[in-house]
Amino acid sequence: SIIGLFLTWVDRKVTARVHWRVGPPWYQPYADFLKLLLKETIVPEGASKTLYLLGPVLGVVAMTILAVMLFSMNFNPQQTFLGDLIVLIYLLALPPIGIIIGGSASKNPLASVGASREMTQYFAYEFPFLISITSIIIKAGGTIRIGEIIMAQTAHGPFLYSASGVIAAIVMLLSTQAKLGYVPFDSPEAEQEIMAGPFIEYSGVTLAMFKLTKAMMFFILPLLMISLLWGGFADWWAIPKLLSIVVLVVLIKNTNPRLRIDQSLRFFWIGAGILSIVGLVLTLYGL
Repeated sequence: SIIGLFLTWVDRKVTARVHWRVGPPWYQPYADFLKLLLKETIVPEGASKTLYLLGPVLGVVAMTILAVMLFSMNFNPQQTFLGDLIVLIYLLALPPIGIIIGGSASKNPLASVGASREMTQYFAYEFPFLISITSIIIKAGGTIRIGEIIMAQTAHGPFLYSASGVIAAIVMLLSTQAKLGYVPFDSPEAEQEIMAGPFIEYSGVTLAMFKLTKAMMFFILPLLMISLLWGGFADWWAIPKLLSIVVLVVLIKNTNPRLRIDQSLRFFWIGAGILSIVGLVLTLYGL
C-alpha cells in the first residue's frame, strides 16, 4: 500500500508534466489518504449498511492477499501451490465486485449507473485477458503454477521476447488500464457524466479504502505482468520494468479520450479479443 500510494504520486507527477504543470509533492497521496481517514463516514439513508460497507473492504482484502502471494511466488517459486494462477484470477475479480456491490447498495441512481457500467466492462476486458493468460500457460508447458511459469522464463528467457508474448503483453496492458478504471476505460466513474458513479455516496474511511485498493492495484497489476511475461521481479531489474509499465499506463491515460461503454465493449470483445486469439494461435505454433 505504501508503494502503491507512491506510484499514484508518480501518476500525478507525470500527468502534471504532460499538462505543463509542476505537480504535487511526493507526500501528497499520503496526506490525502490520512485526511480521508479523519473524515466522517456517512451511510446514505435507505442503503443496505452491510453491503455498503462490505464493498470497499473486499478490494483491500483481495489485494493484500494477492500482494503476499505474488511476492512469495517470485522469491520462492519452488514453494507455490497447484492452481495458484486460478486463485489469482479470482482475487482480481473481487475489487470490481466490491465496486458493484457498494454502488448498488448506496441507493443512488448515478451510483447504480456506474455499478452497471463496471459490471458490463468487467465482462468485456476479462475475455481477452483470460485468453492471454491461456497463451502464457501454454508457453510455460501447460502449468497453472505461477512459480513454474517464472522458472520456465528463468530457464528459457522471458515470454515477452516472442511475437505471441508481445501480443499478450499488449492485451494485458489494455486490460490493466480497464481494471484500474483509467482513461479511456473510466466510463464507470466518469466524473463529467455521473459524478464519480459508484463512489458518489462514499466518504471518510470507506472512500479511503477504495482509493487504497486502486493504489495497490496500480502496484500489483504491473508486477503481475512482470511475473507472467517479463521473467519475474526477484532482482533489481524489476524496478525499471515496473516504472516503465507505470509511466506507459499514465501516458495512455493522458493522451486518449474516454470511450463510451458500448465503444469499450466493442474494443475489448472485437479488437482486443481478436488480437488475443491471434496471440493464442501464434503460441500454439511456437511463435
